[in-house]
Amino acid sequence: MRSLSLFAGAGLALLAGCVPAPTTAPRAPAPRPVVAPPPPAPPPAPAPSADWRDWPLTPGDWQYRSAPNGGSARYGTAGAPPVAVLRCDRVARQVTLLRAGTAPATLTLRTTSVVRALPAAPDGTGMLAMSFAANDSFLDALGFSRGRFVVEGGGLPVLVIPAWPEILRVVEDCRA
Repeated sequence: MRSLSLFAGAGLALLAGCVPAPTTAPRAPAPRPVVAPPPPAPPPAPAPSADWRDWPLTPGDWQYRSAPNGGSARYGTAGAPPVAVLRCDRVARQVTLLRAGTAPATLTLRTTSVVRALPAAPDGTGMLAMSFAANDSFLDALGFSRGRFVVEGGGLPVLVIPAWPEILRVVEDCRA
């Protein structure tokens, strides 16, 4: 029995000699930077529809302000100069539509019922002014246009403006 334990001890010693001495672990290769694939290109913008009633609205909201000589409504985005203003001069019984721009031009206004080309002159504030008599039926066409009206021409960006109640409120200020 003793020879068996001696034999087992010798076998263990031999096996221990077969195990390599511990060494420092080899360095792992540096990780390669992960390059994200480029984002997909945005789909091409749809071609503008031939029907202006399908064009997207110019960003913004109407804001009405009352005044002793007649109210006004401004259209644009908060914190930026307005892109359009409708202003009443009650004494002159005149409504003025202003749009951003500085060079005299003929501008075309489109509603669902009427199209009118008008001369627009700079008003000294960076806006072009078009004036209407308070009783001009075109003002009703602006206010009752189905959802929007368009101001275009003069090499300026096209404005597609919603026909909200603020428009008729300014007009009524001048008619009262």
